[in-house]
Amino acid sequence: MRLYQQILSALILIAPAYCANAAPVIFGGGRALDSGRKFIDGKPIFGSNKTVRGTVSGLICGILAAAALNVTVSYNLQLGVALSIGAVIGDLGGSFLKRRLGFKPGASLPLLDQLSFVLVALLFAYAVTTVEFIQVLIILLLTPIVHLLTNLLAYLFGFKKVPW
Repeated sequence: MRLYQQILSALILIAPAYCANAAPVIFGGGRALDSGRKFIDGKPIFGSNKTVRGTVSGLICGILAAAALNVTVSYNLQLGVALSIGAVIGDLGGSFLKRRLGFKPGASLPLLDQLSFVLVALLFAYAVTTVEFIQVLIILLLTPIVHLLTNLLAYLFGFKKVPW
């Protein structure tokens, strides 16, 4: 398989996770997922930027992306659901870790911000199928670039207050 085909295949595979991670930027807001509660260390669990609406919209958009891919390219719907759930949990885990480290909601922590969602999504994918090493490698190399570019676009279009 040619490199561009491998790249396209990897991007199609991870697309539901990307959609699940991006949707809260557009559809989020409202009540904080942790309702302002603190963890045992006295710091917020996730912070004010992780909302119920954002979490639910992420899951819905990821699953809808998988359903659309299922219709167009015979995508494995179970895989898309697993990736969507994993992406949301990975993003929440990244926020949880950032709160433990003292980062404020919305503050940037390079690589954790770009990779936490995709790493956990890929772990969840293994519950459904085996992902080829080359696909994982491509996804891990391209995700920081895709993440930064989409965040910049979201910022330019007024969906985000910061470009990261």
